[in-house]
Amino acid sequence: MSVTITWLGHSCFALEADGQRLLIDPFLNDNSAAPIKAAQAEADFILLTHGHFDHVADAPAIAKRTGAMVLANFEVCEWLKREGVSEDKVIPMNPGGSVKPPFGRVKFTIAHHSSSTPDGAYGGVPGGLLIEIAGKRLYFAGDTALFLDMKLIGLGGLDLAVLPIGDQFTMGPEDAVEAVKFLNPKKVAPCHYNTWPPIAQDAGAWAELVRRQTAAEPIVVEPGGKFVV
Repeated sequence: MSVTITWLGHSCFALEADGQRLLIDPFLNDNSAAPIKAAQAEADFILLTHGHFDHVADAPAIAKRTGAMVLANFEVCEWLKREGVSEDKVIPMNPGGSVKPPFGRVKFTIAHHSSSTPDGAYGGVPGGLLIEIAGKRLYFAGDTALFLDMKLIGLGGLDLAVLPIGDQFTMGPEDAVEAVKFLNPKKVAPCHYNTWPPIAQDAGAWAELVRRQTAAEPIVVEPGGKFVV
């Protein structure tokens, strides 16, 4: 079985597999590069890596409209409830923990970054998402620096890794290539770049570095572009 993935700009991805729709880090209405707005987004599950506005801004509205379950760290779940998301629609997590929703399994991994919610409250610790769905193992690193324990995340084998390459607030292209070496995924896609000038990057040049230095297949699409793993 395969997973169809759509990049919706920045760090937002939509996943579809076996009738299940997952939405990761929705930031659509205030992202001029996003191909859709929040009112058009559909989801059965919303997964959030941390509390920064460019990852959670549209999550409450989408969750309330669609009835999607939201997986996030404890503090972000508390913010979601303050924003009107029903308590029975949030699943709080923290690094190292995992849950088993109907589509498979989600493990909340460590990430090296910061986290605060849009209302200025403490947003808990940031994380990445290790997702098992349709027989595939996918890693969405979230906003993070390069860290050696990525080797542990890759031990079980990865069909896809999604890594930030924007630099300044996360790892940049060179460190993202080193992350590919640690993770050893079959395929890798970039995110968190070109949304604003401070994180402008040449994804094509990064992909060429990946091809030359690793065994992974780089996948670069424009916002709205789809690929299959």
